Amino acid sequence: MTTTGEEHRAAGGPWWWERRRSAVLDGGLALGSALECAVEGVGFAEGAGLPVGIGVLLGVVAGSVLVVRRRWPVAVVLVAIAITPAEMGFLLATVGLYTLAASQVPRRIIGVTTGMSLAATLIVTLMRTHQGVGDIAGSRIDVWFLPLMSVLASVAMTAPPVLLGLYVGARRRLMESLRDRADSLETELQLLAERAEERADWARGEERTRIAREMHDVVAHRVSLMVVHAAAVQAVALKDPQKAVKNAALVGDMGRQALTELREMLGVLRAGEALGSSVRGAVPLAAVGVAAAAAATRAGAAEDGPSLAELEELLGQSRAAGMKVELSVQGEARGYAPEVEQTAYRVVQEALTNVHKHAAGAGAMVRVAHREGEVAMQVENGAPPVRGGGAMLPSGGNGLGGMRERVLALGGVFVSGETEAGGFRVSAVLPAQPGPSGAGRA
Repeated sequence: MTTTGEEHRAAGGPWWWERRRSAVLDGGLALGSALECAVEGVGFAEGAGLPVGIGVLLGVVAGSVLVVRRRWPVAVVLVAIAITPAEMGFLLATVGLYTLAASQVPRRIIGVTTGMSLAATLIVTLMRTHQGVGDIAGSRIDVWFLPLMSVLASVAMTAPPVLLGLYVGARRRLMESLRDRADSLETELQLLAERAEERADWARGEERTRIAREMHDVVAHRVSLMVVHAAAVQAVALKDPQKAVKNAALVGDMGRQALTELREMLGVLRAGEALGSSVRGAVPLAAVGVAAAAAATRAGAAEDGPSLAELEELLGQSRAAGMKVELSVQGEARGYAPEVEQTAYRVVQEALTNVHKHAAGAGAMVRVAHREGEVAMQVENGAPPVRGGGAMLPSGGNGLGGMRERVLALGGVFVSGETEAGGFRVSAVLPAQPGPSGAGRA
């Protein structure tokens, strides 16, 4: 952090001084000025016919004013101007003008006081030069010589401290400005770092949600089918051994696929942990999300994930588990964005998984409609033959919520609910190209 004047002041300086060494410097200058003026006061008293003590006292008082130069620089210069006719206070006038020019006093006041000091010095110098030349007997000097010498002498005594003071003051203000800018930049950087951390936390939260959704979509469907097939094996093991063997083989295949997908995700998680704390968890989460999406594509699937072209294969898995599923497609398939294709596939997949969980033995109807600029899908199942029957699959209650989030994130519409016949219907409409969130349309 930079050091400010307030911190200097807090460090301990007497009265108006920010630092002790400033007080010592001003005290030394005031002492020197008082001694100078006291010596010059002797000559002033003799020339004016006053007691020497009065001249010395006047010089000491006037010269000591320099101690307040930092607090009242204008007053110091005015005192120096006042004693100029007494030919006292050279150090007082020089240091006073320098301090005034370097201070925060408005420029017009600096200009007026400098002009007054220059005029006073010019008059006194002109008078003393004229007297000195007059004392030289028989001398002939040009008319312009005396004014020229007086002007040069007065400018030489006034201009240097003023110019030096202006330079030092400008440099000091520049340094203060740079210091303030550095402090403000440091504050802005801290704010930016906090906002970046907040955005990183938000991104990590979003990535965790996406990973959970992907894992649910990828694994839950296969595990649900495994449980359904396992229940079918148990039911037909004694009556139809061949069908039981076939169902057991399907369970094994689905179990191996589910394990492969889980192994891919967990492998990426372990690889992300090995990267250390430098990535702060952001890279592993993103990598797991990519792995989850890649696992959802299955062997030989497209790089962008499952699509509507794979619906027949998805329905075939449900038919193999004993569900009666029909597919109705209206219109001609168009080129949709990859995320639209994947979301449409996931909606149908999750809806069929819910049928296996909550309506075992019921048939399902899957409708897909390709329209101008959008695609609609609907999965409707009838009432289950026996309430509470089937394999009693557990439910986390996240399926419908995950589907809604996916659809609304692409600017679509999602509706779900029970039918009058006792079944359940899931409907979704997605734009051909994803747009802004359509949460307000649901």
